Amino acid sequence: MSKQSASAAALAALGIVYGDIGTSPLYAAKEVFNPSHGIPFSTANVLGGVSAIFWALMIIVSVKYVILIMRADNRGEGGIMALLALATASVRTRGRWGTGLALLGVFGAALFYGDGVITPAISVLSAVEGLQVMAPALKPYVIPLTVIVLIALFAIQSRGTATVGSLFGPVMIAWFVTIGAIGAINIFKAPAVLQALSPVYAYAFLTQHGLASFSVLGAVFLAVTGAEALYADMGHFGSRAIRMAWFLCVLPGLALQRALPSKE
Repeated sequence: MSKQSASAAALAALGIVYGDIGTSPLYAAKEVFNPSHGIPFSTANVLGGVSAIFWALMIIVSVKYVILIMRADNRGEGGIMALLALATASVRTRGRWGTGLALLGVFGAALFYGDGVITPAISVLSAVEGLQVMAPALKPYVIPLTVIVLIALFAIQSRGTATVGSLFGPVMIAWFVTIGAIGAINIFKAPAVLQALSPVYAYAFLTQHGLASFSVLGAVFLAVTGAEALYADMGHFGSRAIRMAWFLCVLPGLALQRALPSKE
């Protein structure tokens, strides 16, 4: 693949693969400090929350998906069924293993379909809810606007991956550059937030709040929702394009975004 075609594939991947994980900052950080968790909004906890989300991105997405799982392609294809085919082929002579893997594959596919049903609605709803922060009068229109956006998205999706990718690729570049730039500005204003790069803060945050730590861990996991798309959509763009988009655009934008000021 030439550099030009790889860049075009990476741009399309931005529009298709990273729409979900790219919008997770809209609700992940807010949910971490949800008052129902009972965790005080202190400097130490802010650093801990930022650190936990940052290392979740590094370990779950960068290491687990981008570096490791995407190597398990089935003739260039990814996803739960491709992984199941590879796994069953490796234990073909062991019938019991094959049955167990098949059940796991069905279970994994069910989880994937369930995620595919709820994720678009949650992502779009979270994005539209952001409008009421700037204009509270729009609150009654959040649900209708969300429905309209979802209908429009699914109407466009029927035109194929290439059309959707070429349309939303530039939009996602603008999104990641914007949140990254705002995050960089806030890091310049408060460089102490760089302490959150130490995993020590994440460990302390997730272990020093009793049972609330378990709830917070679930909130932190929201930051990586959509990571499964990297592997599932590998057959459309190839692993090289998806990795390029992640390391050159998505990861820097999401990592810098952790420094955005909180409204809580």
